[in-house]
Amino acid sequence: MAKKEQTYGEAMQELQDIMSLIENEELDVDVLLAEVKKAANLIKLCKEKLYKTNEEIQKILDKIE
Repeated sequence: MAKKEQTYGEAMQELQDIMSLIENEELDVDVLLAEVKKAANLIKLCKEKLYKTNEEIQKILDKIE
């Protein structure tokens, strides 16, 4: 079964959870690197979704001008 693409909201929530763990020093140093890598991928995903959404909105606005 194909994995469902993560939504922007889900990615942001996961980022917030990771940041909370880091800020509260709740991550073991052995897990920290993996979580930082995961956070970087989540940030990339969110940026791509925002960029794509912005492009689509601009196309819609261009049509009504």
